[in-house]
Amino acid sequence: MYCPKQETRKGLLVVLPLSAVLFVFVYGFILWSLKVSFSAWDGILPNMNFIGLENYRRLFSSQRFVTDLFNTLYFTLFFMVVCIVGGFFLSYLLYSRLRAEALFRTIYLFPLSLSFVVTGVLWRWVLSPEVGVNALFHMLGFKASFGWFTSTQSFGKFNYALISLIIAASWQYLGYTMAMFLAGLRGIPDQIIESAELDGAGEFRIIRSILLPMLKPITFSAMIVLGHISLKIFDLAYAMTGKGPAFVTDFPGLFMFETTFRGNHYAEGAAISIIMLLLIALVIIPYLYSTFKGEET
Repeated sequence: MYCPKQETRKGLLVVLPLSAVLFVFVYGFILWSLKVSFSAWDGILPNMNFIGLENYRRLFSSQRFVTDLFNTLYFTLFFMVVCIVGGFFLSYLLYSRLRAEALFRTIYLFPLSLSFVVTGVLWRWVLSPEVGVNALFHMLGFKASFGWFTSTQSFGKFNYALISLIIAASWQYLGYTMAMFLAGLRGIPDQIIESAELDGAGEFRIIRSILLPMLKPITFSAMIVLGHISLKIFDLAYAMTGKGPAFVTDFPGLFMFETTFRGNHYAEGAAISIIMLLLIALVIIPYLYSTFKGEET
C-alpha cells in the first residue's frame, strides 16, 4: 500500500546527507572566509583578532585591486558582446539550412570541449612573437608581429594583452551561445516566419521584429552564464598572460591566488574572495528571481 509519509522519509534520508555535505563544504567555507576577511590573519599562523573592514579598506585603496576591477568590467562587457552577437550570427547561419550543418556545428562546439588552461596555452602559442601566426607571416614575407599577450601597447584604452584574452575566451564560448540560440530558433514555429514573409517582411525585418524579441529569454540566460564565467576568470589569464605587463591582464582571482597562497596574507585573500562572491551574486540573483517569477506565473 502506498504511503506518502514513508516516501517522504526515504526522500529525506537520501537528501539530508548530501545537504549536510553541501552546507559544510560550500556554505560553511563561505562563512569561514567571511569571518577570516574580518580578521588580522597575515601569516602562516592564524590570527583571528577582529579588525572590522580594514582588509576591505586596504583593498579598495590598492591601485592593483582597482585596476583588477576595471579589467574585469572591460573583459566581461566585451566577452559577452562578442559571444552573444557572434553566437547569434553562427546560429542563424545554421538555422538558414547551411549545407554540412552537422560538420559546422561540430566545428563551432569543439573549442568548448577544451579547458581554459588548454585554450590559454594554445592562444599563447598562436600569438607568440616567435611562433604561431608570426612564423606564418614571416614565411609569406610580411613583417607582422602578434605578441599581444606580452605587449604594453594599447588600442585606444585597451591593451593588446587584454584584447588577446577576450579573443581567446570568446573563441571558446562562441559555440556555447550558438547552441543556445540555435535551440531557441528551432523552437520558433515556422508558421510565424511564413506569415511574416507573406506580409512582405524581409529577412532583416524578420530578425529584428520576430526572432530577436522571441529570443530575449535565451539572450538573458546567456548573459548570466557568460557574466558568471568572466567575473571569476582565473585559469585562462594564468595560463596565457599571467598578470600581464603593468597588471593589464590582472584579475581579482589572480590577485587572490598570489595574495593568499604566495604572500600568506590570508585575511586579505579572503576579503578578495568575498568581493568576488558579491560580484557573482549581483549577476546570479536577478536570474534566479526571474526564473522563480516565471515559474509562479
